[in-house]
Amino acid sequence: MTEDDGAEPASAAVQLQELLLDTEDVDTFLHQVALLASDGVVPGASCGITLRRADGPLTVASSDALAARVDEVQYGFGDGPCLTCMDTGEVVLVVDVAEDDRWSPYRARALEHGVRSSLAVPLAGRGRSTGALNLYSPRPSAFSADHVGQAERLARQTALAVALAVRMSEKAELTANLRAALTSRAVIDQALGVIMGQNRCSPEEAFDVLRSASQNRNVKLRSMATEIVQAVSGRSPLDDPRFV
Repeated sequence: MTEDDGAEPASAAVQLQELLLDTEDVDTFLHQVALLASDGVVPGASCGITLRRADGPLTVASSDALAARVDEVQYGFGDGPCLTCMDTGEVVLVVDVAEDDRWSPYRARALEHGVRSSLAVPLAGRGRSTGALNLYSPRPSAFSADHVGQAERLARQTALAVALAVRMSEKAELTANLRAALTSRAVIDQALGVIMGQNRCSPEEAFDVLRSASQNRNVKLRSMATEIVQAVSGRSPLDDPRFV
């Protein structure tokens, strides 16, 4: 990614949109983002993506094993540039791990893993920090001001794309639940029609009959309804209501 003509932010957005459309789930999308960041911001860097969870931070994607290990070191100590970035919502740049005396326990382990500089950029959603995009390099001073800007833009677009993917997933689940509820209702209505015809009774009385049979047999209402329809018609009830 370059900043030669100001087209880079739009290009990054397009790349992420294409990734989101081409991947089947959020996990795969985030893995591709990690690869995009490691190749596109500073070639040769490692990237880990941390999301805030109720039970603690979690690396949900990484470009390689090194990024995941260095992220985990910070979780173990409960301190480090990634966690500071998430807590403050601010960019955390480490120019040279060997000369930066912040997060002392983490620093020693990071150097053991060959990390000399790092960059943590917040992933923000709904006005709060939801995670961080973490870049690690084996070279000191690997991240310039331009690289920081590129990483920030990528993080912003990633956070928006993740929020969109989660919202789409939630709506898909809601639609599936609604469809299941309507399908159950359709099967029950078919069974009520059978009971009404056989007993010359009202819909309310037919429902009481169905409910009593369900309770006596200790089976779900829909299962009882399915049995009734199958017994009369010799085939499974209509499972795909035309109005769904």
